[in-house]
Amino acid sequence: MTARAADEMCPHSGGQTCQRCSWARPRDAVLLVVRGRTARKALPVAAVVGTVLSLVNQGSVIAGGATTSGTWVRVAVNYLVPFLVASIGYLSGRRVRAPAVDWPRYLAGYHRDRPGITERLLTGAMAGRGAAPYPWLVEPLRDEPGPILDLACGSAPTRLLLRRERWIGIDASASELAVAAAAGRRPLVRGDAGALPVADGVIGSVCAAMCLQVLTPMDVVLAEVRRVLRPGGMVVALVPSRVGPRSSGVLGWVRVMRALGIRSEPWPNPQARDGLARLLRAHGFVVDSDQRRMYHCEIADPSDAALLIDALYLPGVDTESLNRAKDVLASWATPGRGLPLPLRRVVAHLPLIEPGGELFQ
Repeated sequence: MTARAADEMCPHSGGQTCQRCSWARPRDAVLLVVRGRTARKALPVAAVVGTVLSLVNQGSVIAGGATTSGTWVRVAVNYLVPFLVASIGYLSGRRVRAPAVDWPRYLAGYHRDRPGITERLLTGAMAGRGAAPYPWLVEPLRDEPGPILDLACGSAPTRLLLRRERWIGIDASASELAVAAAAGRRPLVRGDAGALPVADGVIGSVCAAMCLQVLTPMDVVLAEVRRVLRPGGMVVALVPSRVGPRSSGVLGWVRVMRALGIRSEPWPNPQARDGLARLLRAHGFVVDSDQRRMYHCEIADPSDAALLIDALYLPGVDTESLNRAKDVLASWATPGRGLPLPLRRVVAHLPLIEPGGELFQ
């Protein structure tokens, strides 16, 4: 942030102040205290109120020369309490609420500027001798009769792994689809996940790679998935999972989040992370498997650091914080070092309905 001119009116307080007069995150409030802004406002109040209180309840004791250590403790409290009250009042009056994120608009701009970035990040992720993320995701889809709908397909990396299957990719981003088309990953359709341009009950399987945590509204998206699937149709979804406190490299994530000034990625559907199976059951799906696998995202040099930060969905995080996080991660980078990248794969299907109306799985 840069300071405003001294005579510019602040939109938050209506007074002559600077851009740093307000806060939305606890870290920013702490900075206001450290910079002395609360002290400048609270000290005059504490001086007046504390003096008046001390004269009223301790004046005769002090004047009579009968003071004790308890007397001065009470005098200190007389000054401290109004100082704290005035400080809290100042901070309360300067707090601003971050505007609600328009996620469809944010995602449109994000993928317009960074087409293919999710594929680039996940392609380099490793899990020991286990399959890389995309091969692991499509394992249940191999040799499926289809058609397979790749929901929010992005640059369509799954098409490379499902060449023989009947596959179609749908995404709202023209830039992502252009990258996919240039790589020969077709057929592709531009469309909204909340209003899929597909007829009812014609899709055999839906593949959802790293999208359900950000597609909104979640209930509408899952209702659309259910609408286009045939009875018995399958959903295979890959979503981020929570990094456990005992995970190797977790301190690296702590450094990154601290530099960004956040505690976790601000997804609109955080419940789709480790609670996706429960969400699918709530929408009428039968969950076949719910597996978690730990991947390793190598941060060997500054370019790896920049890729990781750029691949995060971070609406509301300013450029200064993004660059700071890249610098922090770049200073930590070295070949062989990386961050844990836990992913969860959930496989589910729609129940079958017999002609007599009886339901079976």
